[in-house]
This record gives sequence, C-alpha cells and structure tokens, in this order.
Amino acid sequence: MTKPITGWIGAPLVLLALMWAAQSVHAREIVLQDRKLLVAFDSQTGALTRLVSKDTHWRIERRPNLGMSFRMLVPLPDHQYNFIFGSDQKAESVQKVSDRCVVIEWKNLKSQYGGILPITFTTKVSLNDGVLKFDGTVVNRSKLTVQTLDYPYLGDLNPPTPATPMVARTMWYGNLGADEIYPHFVNEKGYWGVFYPTKTFDSDRSLFCLIQCPHEGIYVGMDDPNQPYLLQYTFELHPGVTSAVDNLVPEQKEIGGKQVHMEFRGCHFIFTHPGSETKLVPVVIGCYKGGWQSGVDLYKRWRAAWFKQPRVPEWAEKVNSWLTLQANTPVQSYQVPYDSLIVYGKECARNGISAIQYIGWNKGGQDGGNPSLDTDPALGTWQELHDAIEKVQAMGVHVVLMDKFPWADLTTRWYKQELYKFDAADPYGIPYQGSGDMYITPIQLAGIDVHRFAVMDFLDPAYREIAVQEFRNVLKLGASGFLYDEVPTHGPVYYSFAKGHGYTPPGYIYAGDEPLARQLHAAADSVNPDFLFAGEGPQDWLMQYYPFSYFRANENTTPVARYIDPSAPLMVSVIGFDNREMLNLCLLDRYIISYEPYNFKGKPSDFPLTLDYGKKIDALRKKYSEYLWNATFQSTLGATVTAINDPIHYPTFLTSNQPGQMSNWRPVNGAYKYSVFTTSSGKIAVVIINQGPTMPIEFRVQIPNARKLEVASPEHPGVVPISGKVVVPPRSAAVVMQM
Repeated sequence: MTKPITGWIGAPLVLLALMWAAQSVHAREIVLQDRKLLVAFDSQTGALTRLVSKDTHWRIERRPNLGMSFRMLVPLPDHQYNFIFGSDQKAESVQKVSDRCVVIEWKNLKSQYGGILPITFTTKVSLNDGVLKFDGTVVNRSKLTVQTLDYPYLGDLNPPTPATPMVARTMWYGNLGADEIYPHFVNEKGYWGVFYPTKTFDSDRSLFCLIQCPHEGIYVGMDDPNQPYLLQYTFELHPGVTSAVDNLVPEQKEIGGKQVHMEFRGCHFIFTHPGSETKLVPVVIGCYKGGWQSGVDLYKRWRAAWFKQPRVPEWAEKVNSWLTLQANTPVQSYQVPYDSLIVYGKECARNGISAIQYIGWNKGGQDGGNPSLDTDPALGTWQELHDAIEKVQAMGVHVVLMDKFPWADLTTRWYKQELYKFDAADPYGIPYQGSGDMYITPIQLAGIDVHRFAVMDFLDPAYREIAVQEFRNVLKLGASGFLYDEVPTHGPVYYSFAKGHGYTPPGYIYAGDEPLARQLHAAADSVNPDFLFAGEGPQDWLMQYYPFSYFRANENTTPVARYIDPSAPLMVSVIGFDNREMLNLCLLDRYIISYEPYNFKGKPSDFPLTLDYGKKIDALRKKYSEYLWNATFQSTLGATVTAINDPIHYPTFLTSNQPGQMSNWRPVNGAYKYSVFTTSSGKIAVVIINQGPTMPIEFRVQIPNARKLEVASPEHPGVVPISGKVVVPPRSAAVVMQM
C-alpha cells in the first residue's frame, strides 16, 4: 500500500507539481498582446485562459483551468435541454495568423444527448489598441436548429482585488443602470429556473455592457448597430451565494468543495436552421481607466462612425418647455375635448410654454383602440381638432400628438376582423399578449376590465403599411409633431414564430423598428420637412429617427443619453406641486421640462410653485445659453466641486449596499450633485444643486486655469463675482461660470 507523502518533504513536492502544472498550461497557450491588453487561448481546446489589463494589472481571467471556449443550445425534438459545451470539444485548429490575431475552428461537435453533430464553429479573435474583437461563423449541416451560441465566454471573471466592488451598467430609458455583481449577487431568474444565480442584460435595450469598478472597467459591446438578432450579456455565479439572506459572493476560492467563480458570456440568439450558416455579429471587449464616462467614451467613438445626425426643427432645439395633456382614457373620461385644447393653448402661451403633448386624442383614448389614429367623435369632430391645433399653433404653441404602434387592442372589432393576422406568435403558434394599462376606475385599477393587447409583428411589411396609413391621419391634422409612445419596447416579445408574414421564422421583432421609422419619415417629409419626430425613451440607435426623447428621470438617473449627445432634445416629466428637486435635475442635466400636474391631466396654473421655479430655470438657461444650452455637457469631468462643511455627495459608483443609493434615496440635508459644461470657446460652467430640504451648503469650485468666476442662480440671475466659494440654499441651484 502506497503511503501519502506528508511533512516537510511532501510540501515542496506538491509545490513543484503545481508549478509544473502551471508551466504545462502556459506552454500550450497562444498569446495575443499589445501595450494595453493580454489574452491567451489554449492551443488544444481553444478556451480563453487568461485576460489581463496591462494598464492597471487587472487579472480579469485568472485561473486557466476555468477557461471556457463556447456553448451552444441545439434542442432535440424530444429533448430541448441539449447543449454543446466547448469544454467537451477539442479544437480542430488554433492558428495564430499574426501577432494580433488567432483563428480557432471546432468541427463535428459532441452534444449532451444527441451525439456528434455536423456543426462547425469558426472564430477570429483580433487585438487592436487594447480592444479585442470576436468574429465568428456557425455552419450547421445537422438536421437540428442551433438556437443560441455563448461566445465570447469568460469562465473566471474576477474583480481587480477581493475588496473591489463591481456593477454591470447598461443603457435604458435615458439612464445608465447599475446592477451589482460583486460582492453581492442577486439571482434575477428565479431559484426554480436556474442552477446558479444568473443576471442577463439585453442588446434590444443597450448595445453595450460596462463591467464597472470604482476606478476602472471593462467595455463589452455588440459591434453592429443594425442588430440582426438578440445578444444577451450574461453573468452566472458558481456555485452560488454564501447565504440567500445577504446574497454575498463567497470570499474563499472554494466552498463546499466546489470552486467559486463567476462566468460572463455573450449569448447570441441565432436560430441557425439545418443546412444554413450564420455570421455572428462582432463582440468587442476593451478595458479602460476611470468611471462610467470612460467606458461610454469607447461607445461614443464607435457610434460616431455610423450614427446619422437627424433633422430637428429649430424651435425644439432652443430652450423650450412643454405641457403634457391627456384628452381621454379607455374608461371614457373625456377630460379635454378638442375645442378645449384652445384654452390650454392660451395658458401655455401666457407662461412661455412652447408645446402641448396631446395624449388620448385618438379613438378609444390613451391605450385604447390601438393602433387606431382616428379622431374620437365623443371628443369632437375631425374638423374641430384640426382647427384647434391650427389656432393653438398660431399662438406660438406647438401641438404634438402622441400614440403608438406595437400593440392592438384585443377588444376592438378591427382586431377581431383583421389585425389578428399580424400577431406575433410564440414557438407553439400561440399569439403573444401584453397586460395592458389600467386607468382611473376601481375596476380598471384592480385589473378586472383592462384592455389587453396583442403584440404586432413589425417584421411584417403589411402591418408596417397599416401603421403608416394611421400615421398619415396625424399629418392631415396639421400637428407640429408626433411622439411615439413606448417606442423602445415590444413587451414580452423578442422573436415572432408566426408563419405567413413574409419571412422565415423566427424573426427578431426589434429588427423591424428601423424599417418602420424610415417609412414614417418618408410620409412626413412629403408633407412637412420640419415635422418633429419624438419618442418615449428610444434606444440610442433609434435617436437617429426619433431625436426628441421623452422619459422619466429621478435622483438616481445617470445622464448617459445627455453625455452621449450633449445637444439632443431630452425631456423629462415634472409632476410634483412644489417640484424644485426635479427642476434642479433639469438644470443640472440640460433636460427640457414637461409640466404634468395631476399626472398630465391639469393646467400649468394648477401647480403655481412648480411653474414659477421652472420659468426661472428656463429664463436662466436663455440668459446664459452659451454656458447652459449651447455648451457641451461633460458630466462631472473638467472641474472639481467640494463641500466645505462635508455633506453628502451622491457617489458616481452605485452599489446596492451603499446607504442612500438605488431606490432608497431620500431628500436629506447635505445631498448635492454637480455637472460641468464647456462652451465653444473653451470656458467652463459648473451647475451645482443642493437637494437637501433645509440646510445651505458652502462649496469650493475649482476650474483649471480660471482667473475670474461669477455665479448666478434661478432666483438671482444677475452674475456676482466669487473667489471660488459659493453658498447654495436648500432645494436650489447655482451656476458658476468662467468669465
């Protein structure tokens, strides 16, 4: 019987064995590197075994034995759970074709339950100036469909140090969200649905995902703005959290005899049918120093190569404010008949409000009758609405009509007789449905009498033509613009499997957004080239078609849309009756004000305190437009603001365990924010807001090379010289300008 080696002799032998194993692993690595990044692949399996940021020495992928190559889902007719794991394959070839490029090929892949399948996956990984680009092609000669492919695949995503937190940050609805992945990891897929805690972030919302630490990060991006299919950024924690009470990632390398590691992968929903091939959309990975702004800068540089600047009417580019107004709902509330619009127009004109967004004017009211854009006889005649719009616009107040196209009201005769033909359907042929929206009455608010909706297939040219014909009704009414409500979403649907819609299913519904947008623009251009296209929180690539974005913001909103495009017309709702805090945020982030008393069911005069302060802010922006409106927004970059009496500055790095962050924000004394603007001549302006309820705050403002500083505020618009210090009253703002 062989005895185990113990004592002082055994320890060196174990160490030597580990060193030999490490050398053996590194000996079969293929390495790409430049001055910024190092990446290594196993020459036998093609797995990505190491990833290191040379700028910051962040060892992102540390343990070669946890390296992964890819994963495919290839369902069998009676066994959907049939994966092809890269770890079960040996690469056909791993060739370093240049110092910065490797090509890897896998053939005849072994699946879990379907045996060897004639599928080939080839990838090219290239490194250029610290950015990795992952291209690939899937050739499917099997009788099955390759539904998804996970690639690139990091098997051992690590923070820079065990004490460094990480969050995943993606764009959605004008905000750069922050979802913590370390040291806390909350499962978002349901404990019943996954083996390991899992988070996913979708490309239909954000083309990129930042893995952000306090002072550095990783940019992962879908390198194709046309989005032929869905890409999902997936995080998976193995084997799980230490405790479901606090959701902490285990601190040790092993727990319960199992290795602790986090996986990150890009999941391509490709649906490659038998006898076909799919070229993957490229995915890029790059590291950066700094906060979220540095990560978004990588996106901005890429965006500049494809983003087409849209035409925006001159009036919408100037300092302007709106009233959002609801005419009717599915419960026939009839708040604002067509002829009453003139009364609201007069009040807007008296208060310098530039536009009215008129909602629920169509037959059925807001979220009723969709996608009909006919007028509603109960609100008045077509001629009455046309004439009211004309009279209001003659006062200098533009009328913008709002409605939407993604849904069809299931209760309408139109749906039952015709629109059902254009339903998006699931893999079983069952039409998808959305929950609908609830309005005013107890029966509706309890969800008993809601107008539920079908999800329309935007890939069907026939349905898009129906939408365009409805849109022509808006143009005939003579409105200044159209605000497309819920433009960024198709509810619960990514893919439609409906047959007979003019394409081979499944079809990625979001690929129909741009074709529809182009058709709407063509219709408007023939009538009014200055017609305003607006949308509710469109994704960044849709800002080419709906350049005026309307959304809701709050204290935790990271102004990523403003940082990406400093001059884009972005509007947020202001609802409160003394809503100075929201108005301060409008000044801080250059948002247009949408006045919405009684949740857009009232007149501007219904909340005089909010209206008075909002008018002061707009007057300040007009007076100093060089600094506050026509300047470049830089977030907090380019100047430094510190509070002398040490109150609370909102952190720019958000994690769920930081007091006062995420959904837990409360207006406490000492809470403040600031933003920086640069004029065309290079001068700096700093906007500081004090969001606390009662306490003034004294600040020190430092602007490089600034010899003369002056300050103004909404209440005191005349400039006053300062020596670098300024006191901001509670619930107020100050603008420090370099003169």
